[in-house]
Amino acid sequence: MRMEMPHSNATTGLVLTGGGARAAYQVGVLKAVARIRREVGAPRHNPFGVIAGTSAGAINAAAIACHADCFDLAVAGVVNIWRHFNAEQVYRADAFGVVRTGARWLTMLTLGWAIARWRRARPRSLLDNSPLAELLQGVVHFDRLPAMLSGGHLSALAVTGSSYSTGDHVTFCQTAEPFKPWLRSQRVAVPSRIGLPHLMASSAIPFVFPSVRLEVEGHDEWFGDGSMRQSAPISPAVHLGAERILVIGGGRLNEPAGRRASNDDYPSLAQIAGHALSNIFLDALAVDVERAQRINRTLSLLDDKARLRSNLKPLDVLVIAPTQRLDDIAARHLHCLPATVRSLLRGVGVQSDPGHARGGAALASYLLFEAPYTRELISLGAADTLARRDEVIAFFGWPSKIVPREQRDPWPTQAGGLEAPTDLMPL
Repeated sequence: MRMEMPHSNATTGLVLTGGGARAAYQVGVLKAVARIRREVGAPRHNPFGVIAGTSAGAINAAAIACHADCFDLAVAGVVNIWRHFNAEQVYRADAFGVVRTGARWLTMLTLGWAIARWRRARPRSLLDNSPLAELLQGVVHFDRLPAMLSGGHLSALAVTGSSYSTGDHVTFCQTAEPFKPWLRSQRVAVPSRIGLPHLMASSAIPFVFPSVRLEVEGHDEWFGDGSMRQSAPISPAVHLGAERILVIGGGRLNEPAGRRASNDDYPSLAQIAGHALSNIFLDALAVDVERAQRINRTLSLLDDKARLRSNLKPLDVLVIAPTQRLDDIAARHLHCLPATVRSLLRGVGVQSDPGHARGGAALASYLLFEAPYTRELISLGAADTLARRDEVIAFFGWPSKIVPREQRDPWPTQAGGLEAPTDLMPL
Protein backbone atom coordinates (compact mmCIF):
# COMPACT_ATOMS: atom_id res chain seq x y z
CA MET A 1 0.00 0.00 0.00
CA ARG A 2 1.33 3.41 -0.96
CA MET A 3 1.90 5.84 1.88
CA GLU A 4 0.12 9.18 1.67
CA MET A 5 2.25 12.21 0.93
CA PRO A 6 2.88 14.29 4.06
CA HIS A 7 0.34 17.10 4.03
CA SER A 8 2.99 19.79 4.39
CA ASN A 9 4.78 18.94 1.14
CA ALA A 10 2.15 17.32 -1.11
CA THR A 11 1.51 20.56 -2.98
CA THR A 12 4.92 22.19 -2.54
CA GLY A 13 7.08 22.29 -5.66
CA LEU A 14 10.75 22.92 -6.38
CA VAL A 15 11.76 24.30 -9.78
CA LEU A 16 15.45 24.23 -10.67
CA THR A 17 16.34 26.14 -13.81
CA GLY A 18 19.22 25.69 -16.25
CA GLY A 19 22.59 27.34 -16.51
CA GLY A 20 25.45 24.85 -16.76
CA ALA A 21 28.02 25.52 -14.04
CA ARG A 22 25.77 28.27 -12.68
CA ALA A 23 23.62 25.50 -11.17
CA ALA A 24 26.11 25.39 -8.28
CA TYR A 25 24.13 28.35 -6.94
CA GLN A 26 21.07 26.10 -6.61
CA VAL A 27 22.73 23.68 -4.21
CA GLY A 28 23.83 26.62 -2.07
CA VAL A 29 20.17 27.64 -1.77
CA LEU A 30 19.12 24.09 -0.92
CA LYS A 31 21.93 23.86 1.62
CA ALA A 32 20.54 26.94 3.39
CA VAL A 33 16.97 25.60 3.21
CA ALA A 34 18.14 22.38 4.88
CA ARG A 35 19.97 24.40 7.53
CA ILE A 36 16.94 26.55 8.31
CA ARG A 37 14.73 23.46 8.53
CA ARG A 38 17.04 21.90 11.11
CA GLU A 39 17.39 25.12 13.11
CA VAL A 40 13.63 25.56 13.55
CA GLY A 41 12.92 21.85 14.11
CA ALA A 42 10.61 21.48 11.10
CA PRO A 43 9.62 17.94 10.01
CA ARG A 44 12.54 15.92 8.66
CA HIS A 45 10.81 14.70 5.50
CA ASN A 46 11.55 16.04 2.04
CA PRO A 47 9.81 19.44 1.88
CA PHE A 48 9.10 19.17 -1.87
CA GLY A 49 6.41 16.84 -3.18
CA VAL A 50 6.96 17.92 -6.79
CA ILE A 51 10.45 18.45 -8.16
CA ALA A 52 11.00 19.83 -11.67
CA GLY A 53 14.34 20.55 -13.29
CA THR A 54 15.73 21.77 -16.56
CA SER A 55 19.24 21.50 -17.97
CA ALA A 56 21.81 21.35 -15.14
CA GLY A 57 18.87 21.92 -12.82
CA ALA A 58 17.45 18.59 -13.99
CA ILE A 59 20.59 16.88 -12.73
CA ASN A 60 20.27 18.47 -9.30
CA ALA A 61 16.54 17.70 -9.29
CA ALA A 62 17.04 14.02 -10.08
CA ALA A 63 19.79 13.64 -7.47
CA ILE A 64 17.52 15.10 -4.77
CA ALA A 65 14.46 13.13 -5.91
CA CYS A 66 16.26 9.79 -5.89
CA HIS A 67 17.08 10.33 -2.20
CA ALA A 68 13.87 12.05 -1.16
CA ASP A 69 13.69 9.81 1.90
CA CYS A 70 16.66 11.67 3.42
CA PHE A 71 16.56 15.27 2.20
CA ASP A 72 19.44 16.56 4.33
CA LEU A 73 21.75 13.81 3.17
CA ALA A 74 20.69 14.23 -0.46
CA VAL A 75 21.49 17.93 -0.31
CA ALA A 76 24.82 17.25 1.37
CA GLY A 77 25.64 14.82 -1.43
CA VAL A 78 25.05 17.27 -4.27
CA VAL A 79 26.81 20.06 -2.37
CA ASN A 80 29.81 17.80 -1.94
CA ILE A 81 29.95 17.06 -5.67
CA TRP A 82 29.72 20.72 -6.67
CA ARG A 83 32.31 21.77 -4.07
CA HIS A 84 34.89 19.44 -5.58
CA PHE A 85 34.08 19.84 -9.27
CA ASN A 86 36.59 20.08 -12.05
CA ALA A 87 35.91 20.50 -15.74
CA GLU A 88 37.32 17.06 -16.64
CA GLN A 89 34.35 15.51 -14.83
CA VAL A 90 31.95 17.19 -17.26
CA TYR A 91 33.70 17.37 -20.65
CA ARG A 92 36.90 16.22 -22.30
CA ALA A 93 39.53 18.83 -21.46
CA ASP A 94 42.60 16.94 -22.63
CA ALA A 95 44.36 18.09 -25.79
CA PHE A 96 43.10 15.20 -27.93
CA GLY A 97 39.52 15.58 -26.76
CA VAL A 98 39.47 19.32 -27.41
CA VAL A 99 41.07 18.96 -30.83
CA ARG A 100 38.67 16.17 -31.80
CA THR A 101 35.58 18.28 -31.04
CA GLY A 102 36.16 21.96 -30.38
CA ALA A 103 39.06 22.65 -32.74
CA ARG A 104 37.33 20.79 -35.56
CA TRP A 105 34.11 22.69 -34.85
CA LEU A 106 35.92 26.04 -35.02
CA THR A 107 37.61 24.93 -38.23
CA MET A 108 34.21 24.38 -39.76
CA LEU A 109 33.19 27.90 -38.75
CA THR A 110 36.27 29.44 -40.32
CA LEU A 111 36.94 27.27 -43.38
CA GLY A 112 33.45 26.16 -44.27
CA TRP A 113 31.44 23.04 -44.87
CA ALA A 114 33.28 22.21 -48.07
CA ILE A 115 36.42 21.23 -46.19
CA ALA A 116 34.30 19.43 -43.59
CA ARG A 117 32.71 17.32 -46.32
CA TRP A 118 36.08 16.68 -47.93
CA ARG A 119 37.43 15.39 -44.64
CA ARG A 120 34.13 13.69 -43.78
CA ALA A 121 34.28 15.54 -40.48
CA ARG A 122 30.94 16.22 -38.86
CA PRO A 123 31.62 17.34 -35.29
CA ARG A 124 28.45 17.45 -33.25
CA SER A 125 29.42 19.98 -30.61
CA LEU A 126 32.08 22.28 -29.26
CA LEU A 127 32.86 19.92 -26.35
CA ASP A 128 32.56 16.19 -25.63
CA ASN A 129 30.55 15.69 -22.43
CA SER A 130 30.93 11.92 -22.17
CA PRO A 131 32.69 12.30 -18.76
CA LEU A 132 29.45 13.77 -17.40
CA ALA A 133 27.58 10.59 -18.29
CA GLU A 134 30.15 8.55 -16.37
CA LEU A 135 29.84 10.84 -13.36
CA LEU A 136 26.03 10.75 -13.30
CA GLN A 137 25.94 6.97 -13.51
CA GLY A 138 27.65 6.86 -10.13
CA VAL A 139 25.88 9.68 -8.30
CA VAL A 140 22.24 9.66 -9.48
CA HIS A 141 20.60 6.45 -8.29
CA PHE A 142 17.61 6.14 -10.64
CA ASP A 143 16.87 2.65 -9.29
CA ARG A 144 15.66 4.29 -6.04
CA LEU A 145 13.18 6.64 -7.70
CA PRO A 146 10.22 4.20 -7.92
CA ALA A 147 10.52 3.50 -4.19
CA MET A 148 10.62 7.22 -3.42
CA LEU A 149 7.36 7.64 -5.34
CA SER A 150 5.57 4.56 -4.03
CA GLY A 151 6.74 5.25 -0.47
CA GLY A 152 5.17 8.71 -0.35
CA HIS A 153 8.44 10.63 -0.14
CA LEU A 154 7.78 12.29 -3.53
CA SER A 155 4.79 12.65 -5.83
CA ALA A 156 6.48 13.64 -9.10
CA LEU A 157 9.78 14.29 -10.85
CA ALA A 158 9.77 16.24 -14.11
CA VAL A 159 12.68 16.76 -16.49
CA THR A 160 12.37 18.90 -19.61
CA GLY A 161 14.08 18.79 -22.97
CA SER A 162 13.75 20.57 -26.30
CA SER A 163 13.19 18.45 -29.40
CA TYR A 164 15.26 19.46 -32.40
CA SER A 165 13.20 16.97 -34.43
CA THR A 166 9.77 18.50 -33.83
CA GLY A 167 10.44 21.87 -32.22
CA ASP A 168 8.38 20.87 -29.17
CA HIS A 169 9.29 21.50 -25.56
CA VAL A 170 8.80 18.11 -23.89
CA THR A 171 8.41 17.45 -20.17
CA PHE A 172 9.17 13.88 -19.12
CA CYS A 173 7.29 13.00 -15.94
CA GLN A 174 7.61 10.11 -13.51
CA THR A 175 4.83 10.21 -10.95
CA ALA A 176 3.41 8.29 -8.00
CA GLU A 177 -0.09 8.34 -9.46
CA PRO A 178 -1.23 8.43 -13.10
CA PHE A 179 -1.59 11.96 -14.44
CA LYS A 180 -3.24 13.48 -17.45
CA PRO A 181 -0.53 14.64 -19.87
CA TRP A 182 -0.95 18.23 -20.99
CA LEU A 183 -0.67 19.65 -24.46
CA ARG A 184 -0.09 23.32 -25.08
CA SER A 185 1.31 25.22 -28.04
CA GLN A 186 4.63 23.44 -28.66
CA ARG A 187 4.65 22.22 -25.03
CA VAL A 188 3.81 18.61 -24.25
CA ALA A 189 4.19 16.22 -21.33
CA VAL A 190 4.74 12.47 -21.52
CA PRO A 191 4.84 9.81 -18.79
CA SER A 192 8.36 8.36 -18.63
CA ARG A 193 10.72 6.29 -16.60
CA ILE A 194 13.39 8.95 -16.18
CA GLY A 195 16.99 7.89 -16.56
CA LEU A 196 20.46 9.04 -17.55
CA PRO A 197 19.59 9.82 -21.21
CA HIS A 198 16.93 12.32 -20.08
CA LEU A 199 19.46 14.20 -17.95
CA MET A 200 22.04 14.22 -20.75
CA ALA A 201 19.42 15.51 -23.19
CA SER A 202 18.07 18.17 -20.86
CA SER A 203 21.57 19.50 -20.11
CA ALA A 204 22.86 19.48 -23.71
CA ILE A 205 23.67 23.20 -24.04
CA PRO A 206 23.14 24.13 -27.72
CA PHE A 207 26.33 24.05 -29.82
CA VAL A 208 28.40 23.26 -26.70
CA PHE A 209 27.26 19.68 -25.94
CA PRO A 210 25.90 17.06 -28.38
CA SER A 211 22.19 16.38 -28.69
CA VAL A 212 20.73 13.12 -27.37
CA ARG A 213 18.23 10.72 -28.93
CA LEU A 214 15.18 9.87 -26.81
CA GLU A 215 12.07 7.84 -27.52
CA VAL A 216 8.83 9.80 -27.39
CA GLU A 217 5.54 7.96 -27.82
CA GLY A 218 7.09 5.18 -29.83
CA HIS A 219 9.46 7.12 -32.09
CA ASP A 220 12.93 8.61 -31.71
CA GLU A 221 13.66 12.33 -31.54
CA TRP A 222 16.85 14.34 -31.02
CA PHE A 223 16.88 16.55 -27.95
CA GLY A 224 18.89 19.47 -26.64
CA ASP A 225 18.86 21.69 -23.58
CA GLY A 226 15.44 21.98 -21.97
CA SER A 227 15.81 25.71 -21.43
CA MET A 228 15.35 26.33 -25.14
CA ARG A 229 11.77 27.30 -26.04
CA GLN A 230 10.80 26.99 -22.39
CA SER A 231 8.26 29.78 -22.29
CA ALA A 232 6.75 28.68 -18.97
CA PRO A 233 9.39 27.17 -16.65
CA ILE A 234 7.01 26.98 -13.68
CA SER A 235 4.14 25.27 -15.49
CA PRO A 236 5.29 21.60 -15.16
CA ALA A 237 5.22 21.87 -11.37
CA VAL A 238 1.77 23.49 -11.50
CA HIS A 239 0.40 20.81 -13.82
CA LEU A 240 1.69 18.15 -11.43
CA GLY A 241 -0.20 19.62 -8.48
CA ALA A 242 2.09 22.21 -6.89
CA GLU A 243 0.30 25.20 -5.35
CA ARG A 244 3.36 26.83 -3.84
CA ILE A 245 6.70 26.72 -5.60
CA LEU A 246 10.27 27.56 -4.70
CA VAL A 247 12.02 28.66 -7.88
CA ILE A 248 15.81 28.89 -7.89
CA GLY A 249 17.20 30.99 -10.73
CA GLY A 250 20.62 31.00 -12.32
CA GLY A 251 21.00 34.74 -12.85
CA ARG A 252 19.82 38.09 -11.57
CA LEU A 253 16.16 38.71 -12.41
CA ASN A 254 16.28 42.42 -11.65
CA GLU A 255 19.25 44.52 -12.72
CA PRO A 256 20.11 47.79 -10.95
CA ALA A 257 18.88 50.97 -12.57
CA GLY A 258 21.14 52.55 -15.15
CA ARG A 259 23.25 51.09 -17.92
CA ARG A 260 26.46 49.15 -17.54
CA ALA A 261 29.66 50.53 -18.99
CA SER A 262 30.37 49.43 -22.56
CA ASN A 263 32.94 49.98 -25.28
CA ASP A 264 32.84 50.47 -29.02
CA ASP A 265 34.59 47.23 -29.93
CA TYR A 266 32.76 44.88 -32.25
CA PRO A 267 31.25 42.03 -30.13
CA SER A 268 33.19 38.78 -30.15
CA LEU A 269 31.60 35.40 -30.75
CA ALA A 270 31.94 34.81 -27.01
CA GLN A 271 29.97 37.95 -26.20
CA ILE A 272 27.23 37.02 -28.66
CA ALA A 273 27.12 33.42 -27.42
CA GLY A 274 26.99 34.54 -23.79
CA HIS A 275 24.16 36.94 -24.58
CA ALA A 276 22.26 34.18 -26.41
CA LEU A 277 22.71 31.72 -23.55
CA SER A 278 21.52 34.29 -21.03
CA ASN A 279 18.40 34.73 -23.16
CA ILE A 280 17.84 30.96 -23.23
CA PHE A 281 18.45 30.34 -19.53
CA LEU A 282 17.22 33.49 -17.80
CA ASP A 283 14.63 35.53 -19.66
CA ALA A 284 11.76 32.99 -19.72
CA LEU A 285 11.86 32.61 -15.94
CA ALA A 286 11.42 36.34 -15.33
CA VAL A 287 8.46 36.43 -17.73
CA ASP A 288 6.82 33.37 -16.15
CA VAL A 289 7.18 34.76 -12.63
CA GLU A 290 5.62 38.04 -13.75
CA ARG A 291 2.76 36.07 -15.32
CA ALA A 292 2.09 34.24 -12.04
CA GLN A 293 2.13 37.54 -10.15
CA ARG A 294 -0.37 39.07 -12.60
CA ILE A 295 -2.71 36.09 -12.16
CA ASN A 296 -2.51 36.42 -8.37
CA ARG A 297 -3.32 40.14 -8.60
CA THR A 298 -6.25 39.46 -10.91
CA LEU A 299 -7.68 36.79 -8.62
CA SER A 300 -7.37 39.10 -5.62
CA LEU A 301 -9.75 41.52 -7.35
CA LEU A 302 -12.48 38.90 -7.85
CA ASP A 303 -15.16 37.96 -5.34
CA ASP A 304 -15.43 34.41 -4.01
CA LYS A 305 -18.02 33.29 -6.59
CA ALA A 306 -16.02 34.68 -9.50
CA ARG A 307 -12.87 32.98 -8.27
CA LEU A 308 -14.68 29.65 -8.07
CA ARG A 309 -15.91 30.02 -11.66
CA SER A 310 -12.42 30.81 -12.89
CA ASN A 311 -10.04 28.10 -14.06
CA LEU A 312 -7.21 30.07 -12.49
CA LYS A 313 -5.88 29.49 -9.00
CA PRO A 314 -3.52 31.54 -6.86
CA LEU A 315 0.07 30.38 -6.84
CA ASP A 316 2.48 31.07 -4.02
CA VAL A 317 5.88 31.55 -5.68
CA LEU A 318 9.13 32.25 -3.85
CA VAL A 319 11.99 33.06 -6.21
CA ILE A 320 15.57 33.01 -4.98
CA ALA A 321 18.08 34.23 -7.54
CA PRO A 322 21.65 35.53 -7.36
CA THR A 323 22.13 39.01 -5.92
CA GLN A 324 25.40 39.30 -7.84
CA ARG A 325 26.18 38.96 -11.55
CA LEU A 326 27.54 35.47 -12.06
CA ASP A 327 29.49 36.44 -15.17
CA ASP A 328 31.42 38.95 -13.03
CA ILE A 329 32.24 36.14 -10.61
CA ALA A 330 33.25 33.92 -13.53
CA ALA A 331 35.63 36.60 -14.80
CA ARG A 332 37.68 36.19 -11.62
CA HIS A 333 38.01 32.44 -12.19
CA LEU A 334 38.76 32.10 -15.91
CA HIS A 335 42.33 31.08 -15.08
CA CYS A 336 40.96 27.95 -13.35
CA LEU A 337 39.85 26.41 -16.64
CA PRO A 338 42.19 23.81 -18.17
CA ALA A 339 44.73 25.37 -20.54
CA THR A 340 43.28 23.53 -23.54
CA VAL A 341 39.78 24.86 -22.85
CA ARG A 342 41.10 28.38 -22.27
CA SER A 343 42.81 28.21 -25.65
CA LEU A 344 39.64 26.98 -27.31
CA LEU A 345 37.53 29.74 -25.74
CA ARG A 346 40.16 32.32 -26.58
CA GLY A 347 39.47 31.46 -30.21
CA VAL A 348 35.93 32.78 -29.88
CA GLY A 349 36.85 35.85 -27.85
CA VAL A 350 37.06 34.83 -24.18
CA GLN A 351 40.02 36.77 -22.81
CA SER A 352 41.99 35.99 -19.66
CA ASP A 353 42.99 39.62 -19.28
CA PRO A 354 40.86 40.95 -16.39
CA GLY A 355 40.40 44.18 -18.29
CA HIS A 356 38.60 42.32 -21.08
CA ALA A 357 37.28 39.28 -19.23
CA ARG A 358 33.75 40.56 -18.95
CA GLY A 359 33.22 40.40 -22.69
CA GLY A 360 33.48 36.61 -22.72
CA ALA A 361 32.86 35.76 -19.10
CA ALA A 362 29.13 35.24 -19.63
CA LEU A 363 29.88 32.30 -21.93
CA ALA A 364 32.57 30.97 -19.60
CA SER A 365 30.21 31.19 -16.61
CA TYR A 366 28.24 28.25 -18.04
CA LEU A 367 31.35 26.10 -18.56
CA LEU A 368 33.39 26.87 -15.43
CA PHE A 369 32.97 23.55 -13.68
CA GLU A 370 35.90 24.31 -11.39
CA ALA A 371 35.82 24.20 -7.59
CA PRO A 372 36.93 27.81 -6.88
CA TYR A 373 34.04 29.12 -9.00
CA THR A 374 31.39 26.59 -7.91
CA ARG A 375 32.27 27.05 -4.23
CA GLU A 376 31.79 30.80 -4.53
CA LEU A 377 28.39 30.22 -6.14
CA ILE A 378 27.39 27.78 -3.40
CA SER A 379 28.36 30.34 -0.76
CA LEU A 380 26.40 33.04 -2.58
CA GLY A 381 23.32 30.82 -2.84
CA ALA A 382 23.45 30.02 0.87
CA ALA A 383 24.01 33.66 1.85
CA ASP A 384 21.18 34.93 -0.39
CA THR A 385 18.80 32.38 1.15
CA LEU A 386 19.77 33.00 4.76
CA ALA A 387 19.29 36.73 4.15
CA ARG A 388 15.65 35.88 3.33
CA ARG A 389 15.22 33.49 6.21
CA ASP A 390 11.85 34.89 7.32
CA GLU A 391 10.44 34.53 3.79
CA VAL A 392 11.64 30.92 3.58
CA ILE A 393 10.06 30.05 6.93
CA ALA A 394 6.76 31.72 5.96
CA PHE A 395 6.76 29.97 2.56
CA PHE A 396 7.02 26.51 4.13
CA GLY A 397 4.89 27.37 7.15
CA TRP A 398 7.68 26.34 9.50
CA PRO A 399 7.95 27.54 13.13
CA SER A 400 10.06 30.65 13.51
CA LYS A 401 11.64 29.83 16.89
CA ILE A 402 15.17 28.41 16.76
CA VAL A 403 15.55 25.03 18.46
CA PRO A 404 18.64 24.69 20.71
CA ARG A 405 21.38 22.74 18.96
CA GLU A 406 21.30 19.87 21.48
CA GLN A 407 17.56 19.32 20.80
CA ARG A 408 17.81 19.10 17.02
CA ASP A 409 17.48 15.92 15.02
CA PRO A 410 20.67 13.85 14.91
CA TRP A 411 22.56 14.31 11.69
CA PRO A 412 22.18 11.26 9.41
CA THR A 413 25.41 9.52 8.54
CA GLN A 414 24.21 7.06 5.91
CA ALA A 415 21.02 6.31 3.96
CA GLY A 416 20.20 4.73 0.64
CA GLY A 417 23.81 4.25 -0.37
CA LEU A 418 24.79 7.83 0.48
CA GLU A 419 27.30 8.64 3.17
CA ALA A 420 27.44 12.10 4.71
CA PRO A 421 30.55 14.05 3.67
CA THR A 422 32.50 14.72 6.84
CA ASP A 423 33.19 18.35 5.91
CA LEU A 424 29.47 19.09 5.55
CA MET A 425 28.11 17.74 8.85
CA PRO A 426 25.96 19.52 9.71
CA LEU A 427 25.08 21.64 6.68
